[in-house]
Amino acid sequence: MNPRINPSILAADFVNMQAELARIASADFAHVDVMDNHFVPNLTFGPQMVERIQATSPIPLDVHLMITDPDRWAPGYAELGAASVTFHLEAAADPVSLARRLRGIGARAGVAIKPGTAGEALYDILDEFDQILVMTVEPGFGGQGFMPETMPKLRALREQARRRGSDVWLQVDGGISFDTIAQAAEAGADTFVAGSAVYGADDVEAAVTGLRDRARAASLEG
Repeated sequence: MNPRINPSILAADFVNMQAELARIASADFAHVDVMDNHFVPNLTFGPQMVERIQATSPIPLDVHLMITDPDRWAPGYAELGAASVTFHLEAAADPVSLARRLRGIGARAGVAIKPGTAGEALYDILDEFDQILVMTVEPGFGGQGFMPETMPKLRALREQARRRGSDVWLQVDGGISFDTIAQAAEAGADTFVAGSAVYGADDVEAAVTGLRDRARAASLEG
């Protein structure tokens, strides 16, 4: 496995966003959390901000939509040029049709599930997505503690993907650090969102490399 590290810019300095994006140039994607203060109790970026981030980022954008009515709004983020757009299964009226629309525009289509949502809800439609995001905290705020109780769900999704011969990416988001990334990698994750573990480090590039190396080693053991 070649683990992907996607630093969350929710942990960056918003006043110096262009410089903060440059600091993570060695990462795989910049993870952009869009929150609407309705689906989750927090408000962050909207399309205009994402458009500016897209224009200045040295790496592709991995946009995570924590919003209501993604069927209406998600395609717009793909049209802005985001490489990957992930919406929540709990918020989508027709997740399969939405994923197909995103793919048709040219973005990778991702679907996210909260800690309390069963992975079985995705088994029959797993092949419709390029990425499945298993939330390892309750969505809405950065800096929360990793929830190890979500790991059996992740393992089961990885097993389903193997059975189907699917190359779907399995992403985790929430509390990912040097202390927790191995657990997620052993359970089958290959794509890791890390906020404070990257932006809180003295050497951001070394943090990205260290997280990637630790996930790779753990995946070989798992």
